[in-house]
Amino acid sequence: MTLWRITGLVALAAAASAGCGRPGVENPPATPRLYVLDGGVLASDPARYRLTEAEVQATPLSIAAYLVAHPRGVLLWDAGAVADEERRSLPSGAEYRVTRADGAERVVTLGPALEEQLRASGYAPAEITRLALSHYHWDHTANANAFAHATWLVRQGDLDAMFADPAPGAARPATYAALKGSQTTIVTADEHDVFGDGSVILKSAPGHSEGHQVLYVKLAKAGGVVLSGDLYHYPEERTLNRLPTFEVSEEQTAASRRALEAFLMRTAAALWIQHDLAGHRKLRKAPEYYD
Repeated sequence: MTLWRITGLVALAAAASAGCGRPGVENPPATPRLYVLDGGVLASDPARYRLTEAEVQATPLSIAAYLVAHPRGVLLWDAGAVADEERRSLPSGAEYRVTRADGAERVVTLGPALEEQLRASGYAPAEITRLALSHYHWDHTANANAFAHATWLVRQGDLDAMFADPAPGAARPATYAALKGSQTTIVTADEHDVFGDGSVILKSAPGHSEGHQVLYVKLAKAGGVVLSGDLYHYPEERTLNRLPTFEVSEEQTAASRRALEAFLMRTAAALWIQHDLAGHRKLRKAPEYYD
């Protein structure tokens, strides 16, 4: 087992037992809080990531979104794979088939509705002040239209791709069409300080998409956490140094990974791989939170 793997597991276990809070406390919070939102499970083929089923701990992928409650605002990071209005009354555990722009079909086992998880945590959708997507692929944008009232933080490469004609194959443009009318901040810095105090930082990590980014959250008790977007999907991509077969630029992804590893070393932050099903299942879910 490599040092990366050991370090990741130790950090995950520590985060799961320390710095966790319960709902029903002050809003807005005195210090940042991080809520983990469960979007269900995505059927997957490790071969698309140059891995075999024997090499991965779990074949399916988790689908996650995150709420960052800060004294100066509320940020939603990613927006799930199936929109609440699309799933209608289907319960958690139901199977749902999604068709991407390129006609490819993907199978999702649903988690709880996103709005249900937000409200259980004490937040109505209208209270979200900022929206940031790691990238524009369908399993990260499903509920984006519900947050078009928020300030959208996006990098130019993804903005251009999202509204191109034709749309990128892995996208579902109808799920984010309303963002075209949002108040938009084009993020240009490698590291963008969302609330101005260094506790929530958008970090550029292109390669998986043109403007892919990851999110760093510094928590008073639990420490620093980086939410991976799709820079990695399986932890074995990291330990075995494998790249997906469908990157916009494999060269950029490799460079982004090297830059992130240096950032993790510098900040002593833990990396939460959003699609890592085994890791995701160990995390406490909303309405509980990390602070």
